[in-house]
Amino acid sequence: MGGTGFCLLRICSRKLCRVVTYKNQSKIQVAVYTSSLGLHNRTENTAPRSAAGCCSPEFGSGVRQHPVKKSAFPDVQVKLSLRIHHRRWFSSSSPTQSLFRGTGGSEQKQQLLEDIARKIRNRECNRIVVMAGAGISTPSGIPDFRSPGSGLYDNLRHFGIPYPEAVFEINYFLHDPKPFYSLAKELYPGNYKPNWAHYFVRLLYKKGMLLRMYTQNIDGLERLAGIPPSMLVEAHGSFATASCTVCCESYPGENFRDEVMEGKVPLCPICTGVIKPDIIFFGQELPKRFFLYLTDFPLADLLIIMGTSLEVEPFASLAGAVRSSVTRLLINRDLVGPFSWYSRSNDVVELGEVIGGVRKFVDLLGWKEEMKDLIERETEKLEAKEKDN
Repeated sequence: MGGTGFCLLRICSRKLCRVVTYKNQSKIQVAVYTSSLGLHNRTENTAPRSAAGCCSPEFGSGVRQHPVKKSAFPDVQVKLSLRIHHRRWFSSSSPTQSLFRGTGGSEQKQQLLEDIARKIRNRECNRIVVMAGAGISTPSGIPDFRSPGSGLYDNLRHFGIPYPEAVFEINYFLHDPKPFYSLAKELYPGNYKPNWAHYFVRLLYKKGMLLRMYTQNIDGLERLAGIPPSMLVEAHGSFATASCTVCCESYPGENFRDEVMEGKVPLCPICTGVIKPDIIFFGQELPKRFFLYLTDFPLADLLIIMGTSLEVEPFASLAGAVRSSVTRLLINRDLVGPFSWYSRSNDVVELGEVIGGVRKFVDLLGWKEEMKDLIERETEKLEAKEKDN
């Protein structure tokens, strides 16, 4: 992948567990990464390490020692100490909870969902970055990975894999690709249709307000919703293309759809090697397009985060990469990431079902009828395409 230096990382039990490949990084990358963690002027130089371990919070004298965050840069290690505060409550509909003390000691009104909608209507936000995870796809019927009894990992038990995440580890895939392709049969593009969350981002693009969408999803629903690939950063890859694990020949992912649906492992027509969709497995470097964040996030004037647990690095740290003056809107079932432990004064949170939050936002924007027309029109196109196939 050209030595980009980032690989997909896992966070387990709220502890940071990383296995990182290090490359030389520029000063601007170091600056943006430390900025993304909200840790300006709090860096320490340390000797580089070959791998990262787990650190747990330490408490003492009323000071919370935040876990050591090892960056993707060999010479930078960041440590943060935060005074423990009572959790700040957010609500888009509760004015009684909308005041808090600013750093200057004067009271400042917290923004509400209505305020963000007004700014968008007034064209004050024209460079919107969207971050999205599995929570925007489950309303389309796609199972999540960890729900007991119905999650995708749970459905792989009969394969006897050592642990669920092994299905996304490259070494295990090369050893036995069948469990992955059993899961891929469920996730392959075309099995499900986009929903309000996907079409909301499509509408932002249509109105010229979308700077980029960063998605953790590999289901391709963003593309099906009509969001151009140039506007997407598929941080964990996609099924759109596939490559041979032996000769590295590249193919359109659609070429192997029939074999995958039949439960077969697709093989390269040139060398008979196993074909792997261009999905990023644990330990693999992220796609080069991921590094668009170096320019996208400093330019953003609004960050919308939807349906993600913000637990997989380095994607999760992007939530802190926008300037501190930029509003971050979380539409999610739960408080996650920095919204739960290091929230900013201008953060806005809409908790609950993601689709419900999106629909409420669309209503406030005055885009309800336009959204309905878009969804109806695009759904008809997808159904017509299915009939042709």
